[in-house]
Amino acid sequence: MGSRRILITGGTRSGKSRYAESLLAAEPVVTYIAPGPPPDPGADADWARRIAEHRARRPASWTTVETDDLPAVLRAGHPAVLIDSLGTWLTATIDRMGTWDEPLPTWQGIFDDHLDDLVAAWQSTPGLAVAVTEEVGWGLVAEHRSGRIFTDLLGDANQAIAAVSDEVTLVVAGRPLHL
Repeated sequence: MGSRRILITGGTRSGKSRYAESLLAAEPVVTYIAPGPPPDPGADADWARRIAEHRARRPASWTTVETDDLPAVLRAGHPAVLIDSLGTWLTATIDRMGTWDEPLPTWQGIFDDHLDDLVAAWQSTPGLAVAVTEEVGWGLVAEHRSGRIFTDLLGDANQAIAAVSDEVTLVVAGRPLHL
């Protein structure tokens, strides 16, 4: 079938992850890439519950890779991959850079290099690749600086990945809208 890249976007609890998972249901081998922080029930029971729900939905035959090094996993040549999600990748990347409290202009170029590497790796996927991301910017401008940085950079990342994807789908109330 060749390579096919699909970006799934939507709001929180819109059904985007379930929809993305359904696109890979018939694939015999799937690599699920979880780029967010690992669950720590003692520190954040809510996050741990969300992770547990996602894990419970995945078929036992899927391989899970927990890493924020998305380009490396994408370049490994897996026949089918699911990234869930670009928002957690963004957070992990900024955490790793340690730049949340620094002025964005002093480190945006370094982040852009990480994003360019991700885009190039996304383009190189040999099979079916599905990425889930959070749609941002439909509400108020965040009160906190970190929220504004997250919104701006995820908006940039979403546009960059969408530009090199074969399909983009917005999920609203569990319903996919093909863009």
